[in-house]
Amino acid sequence: MTPSDIPAYMAHVGVAARAAATLMAAASTAAKDQALRSLATRLRSNGTELQAANALDLQAARAAQLAEPLVDRLKLTPAIIDTVAQGCEQIAAMADPVGEITGVKRRPSGISVGQMRVPLGVFGMIYESRPNVTIEAASLAIKSGNACVLRGGSEALNSNLALWRLVQAALADAGLPPDAVQLVETTDRAAVGRLITMPEYVDVIIPRGGKGLIEHISAEARVPVIKHLDGNCHVYVDEQVDLDLAVKVTDNAKTQKYSPCNAAESLLVHQAQAAAFLPRIGAVFSGKGVEMRCCPRAAALLSGVNGVVAATEADWSTEYLAPIISIKVVDSLDEALAHINRHGSHHTDAILTTHHPHAMRFLREVDSASVMVNASTRFADGFEYGLGAEIGISTDKFHARGPVGLEGLTSMKWVVLGQGEVRG
Repeated sequence: MTPSDIPAYMAHVGVAARAAATLMAAASTAAKDQALRSLATRLRSNGTELQAANALDLQAARAAQLAEPLVDRLKLTPAIIDTVAQGCEQIAAMADPVGEITGVKRRPSGISVGQMRVPLGVFGMIYESRPNVTIEAASLAIKSGNACVLRGGSEALNSNLALWRLVQAALADAGLPPDAVQLVETTDRAAVGRLITMPEYVDVIIPRGGKGLIEHISAEARVPVIKHLDGNCHVYVDEQVDLDLAVKVTDNAKTQKYSPCNAAESLLVHQAQAAAFLPRIGAVFSGKGVEMRCCPRAAALLSGVNGVVAATEADWSTEYLAPIISIKVVDSLDEALAHINRHGSHHTDAILTTHHPHAMRFLREVDSASVMVNASTRFADGFEYGLGAEIGISTDKFHARGPVGLEGLTSMKWVVLGQGEVRG
């Protein structure tokens, strides 16, 4: 089927995905793990071919004058290839969630009622830049017993095609349907428009990329979407706190890496600790070239520190993905909670405190997918949470919330076990 006829092509992809999903749902754990281990082997043994395909994308990206950070995201270095191969092996070693029955209870009628974990069916994933996402998505789809339709960024098409061919070969090695993982082989944006409006073939869409992409997908989709729009993550320094811990954790949350969605973008400091804490963290940020957009009270305490500017109202709600952080002094935990729930993106927020009741209030009352006590927001990650890998992070409240790993790609159905009982 030629990709030039988009409606017919996408219908063909959808039919194949739905048929493959039926087979994947019934696949044994051994077959799925074999496919993953075979994929790891193929990735390592085809490094030369993968880098040749990747070189075409890098050449085109530089010719198109893409910014160097974007070019860097496209690279498939030997280290990156080995990392994704290790990821396949790690997922193969994890427990298979499919078929697990939990919560079985005997009812007075004699029946036993419980829940079974089952695959979602078919998910579509739309993503930008990094070609390693192709393998991450494929490996999670295989282990969770789903079929998937992948649409990577046009700038990585050659790399993604080369990776996808290895995935299909690995599926065939294990006797599984190669169409369980399909890659949209056209850069025509009309294909995305079809993919997100095919509920007869696709059960859920997972966009992974910039806010503009995710907003567009969410607005146009006729299929449920697992997503987060942005990551305005907060660190709150409480009135009772270990200052050394607070400096260490706040520094890590902001500066360990600036571009991820779980990097801290906003710092709230209780007025009781502001005079002691802000000059210390201000010196750290200034030394690393971090711009501090401050409320008047914070600015006064940081006078003379390089990088301090006045915050605007918009700064409290901004995800910078850069060496910039907003800083506000608050009078109470109540004010901090209200600020986070108003301006945050419901992604990840942390409290740094030695006061247990305040920690418990923060956990209960902050309306975010991940809430932390005395730990860096940078831990909000599927691998760090022990999920093996993640397909993305969700700030939605239905089905999946936070890092979405294997269990996030499954749902529960009720099962009833009886011995001939009838309802009177």
